Amino acid sequence: MFQKVHLRLTLLCTGITAIIMIIMSFCYLYVSETGLYRNQFQAFKNDMNTISTNLEQQTVISMEWLSKMEAQGNYLFFVLDNGTPFLFNQLNDPKENSSRDILLQESRDAYTSQSDLEVSTRTGVFTTITHCEYEFTSPSTETKYYGSVIRMGSPDSTLEVIVLSSLLNLENQIREQRLRFLLIDVAAVLLLSIFSWFFTGKLLKPIVENQKKQALFIASASHELRTPLSVILSAAECCKSAPPERRDGFLKTICQEGLRVSSLVSDMLTLSQSDNQRFPIRMEPTELDTLLMNSYEAFQPLAQEKSISLSIELPEGALPACPADPERISQVISILIHNAISYTPEHGKITLSVSKHKERFHISVTDNGIGISDEDKKKIFDRFYRVEKSRSTKDHFGLGLSIAYEIVKAHGGNIQVSDVLGGGSCFTVVL
Repeated sequence: MFQKVHLRLTLLCTGITAIIMIIMSFCYLYVSETGLYRNQFQAFKNDMNTISTNLEQQTVISMEWLSKMEAQGNYLFFVLDNGTPFLFNQLNDPKENSSRDILLQESRDAYTSQSDLEVSTRTGVFTTITHCEYEFTSPSTETKYYGSVIRMGSPDSTLEVIVLSSLLNLENQIREQRLRFLLIDVAAVLLLSIFSWFFTGKLLKPIVENQKKQALFIASASHELRTPLSVILSAAECCKSAPPERRDGFLKTICQEGLRVSSLVSDMLTLSQSDNQRFPIRMEPTELDTLLMNSYEAFQPLAQEKSISLSIELPEGALPACPADPERISQVISILIHNAISYTPEHGKITLSVSKHKERFHISVTDNGIGISDEDKKKIFDRFYRVEKSRSTKDHFGLGLSIAYEIVKAHGGNIQVSDVLGGGSCFTVVL
């Protein structure tokens, strides 16, 4: 299931980003190409202004000057005197001459068909000079041109100069730019797909791990519930056929196992509230030394039953109040003391302490029991995790430390475990 989600998320991220990138590329190319055409046309108009000024200042238009102007600007010149072409237009080979004649006619047709052209007029000493620029596409070659018609009029004659500039170089430049953008976009989409695959994989990783933890949680809860429920059902069946004097024993077993089931369900509900971000925490000024003393007095009889020495160490001066939920912190202390008593052998020693270092409060429960290995320290706060052998007891479901961890985390603190010199463990709650 998660593989399909991973693939779909990758395609979604890549697709959306690629679409945005392609749209932005088209927008850039449109603006860029529009600017190139506009700048090219403006440069052409400026050149035509210069050429028309030069024509005005010349009394003779030589073939040398026309050839030079064509070579400098990559232009084609057509000069007509009263509608008659100059010999300059007839000095090419027959094929090229025919092509030029066709192009001349096409340019004149394009000029006459456009009625909204902007005409620039300037009056010289002897003549009136007009010129206008336009764009057209040659029907015979499908090539775009910028054209300019320059007219110089006098009482005796009219000189007409038609200048054409091919846009092949500009179109090749635009074509190369489009190809570069295409290659860049293709490479970017490939890189995006790779990045999206790893990125969505990282996004899904905690969800996958959480789903595995949930599956493990359900499996572990089912396993833990199965045993007491089986005992309850067996005891109930035995009650049916047992003599009256033995029924009390079976009923006692049913009550004990029922309490175990109730405790397990209560712990799971507590953890469920934590998962749903609805963990009830009521912060108020709390005297931690008083809480620790109360827990010490509550567990003293249980410690004496197991011949365990339970002691408490309090600072000489009074501790300031700590903002915390007293009921929840008492629950954490009870979990730690209960674990310490359960896993400390007879004649062992458990020490409770509370102190304040700078702005932090430290509550510690130290025992000289069997200790916890480095490998188990990494998992000790996981749900339903219990260290094998001596730490797996019937009275523990492996949820106590998980609940303590969630409570402390909800307070913005942390809980940690460390080894004790000579053997044993020390659980420290920092608030």
